[in-house]
Amino acid sequence: MKNEIFKRVLSSIVLFIITFYCIIKGSYFFVILIILIFLISSFEWFKMSKNKSYFLLGMLYLVFSIFCVFQLRFNFKNDAMLFLLVTNICILTDIGGYFFGKIFKGPKLTNYSPNKTYSGALGSFFLSLTIIPLNFVFNFLSDISLISLVTFTFIVSGTSQFGDILISSFKRASKIKDTGIIIPGHGGLLDRIDGMLFAFPISYLMILFNFFEIF
Repeated sequence: MKNEIFKRVLSSIVLFIITFYCIIKGSYFFVILIILIFLISSFEWFKMSKNKSYFLLGMLYLVFSIFCVFQLRFNFKNDAMLFLLVTNICILTDIGGYFFGKIFKGPKLTNYSPNKTYSGALGSFFLSLTIIPLNFVFNFLSDISLISLVTFTFIVSGTSQFGDILISSFKRASKIKDTGIIIPGHGGLLDRIDGMLFAFPISYLMILFNFFEIF
């Protein structure tokens, strides 16, 4: 158990450094990273669902999700900061769900993902909200109101958790535990980005339709 947590934390730190460097640098660093992510996750999806009726729909959604990622990173004011905000919410959501679920356990949230608990879901929301004080400390986005940021965080965190459960249901249908073995302690790349595949499109659509100007 301790060895598994160590591998998970170490690989997360490495991924964190590489990803954040590419997000901040932008340009071809970011493009290469996203293309690699798309190719690897597409291959994992192919292996998992090639004989399933939803294979093509999943591939089309992957393309749409990657399109939203590029749009969010390059087509808005403060695009790098917006992208970092969404990325951090997803990361905190994942960490909160994992550790709160392990520590507090409790009733299962859904049969589609046996490791998901109500305590983990609440932990995901709770830890994702720590982005609020971090935003004001590091000044990611200074022109966003508090109520806008709280609402945005709840929606993105909830969507990320939904994506996690949905991909888990597909894995369960395919009778596999992980989509791959590329990331020590996490499994496949698709296991790592499942929530983000849904969080980035909803974030892009909200910002596209001026979500932050509603409040």
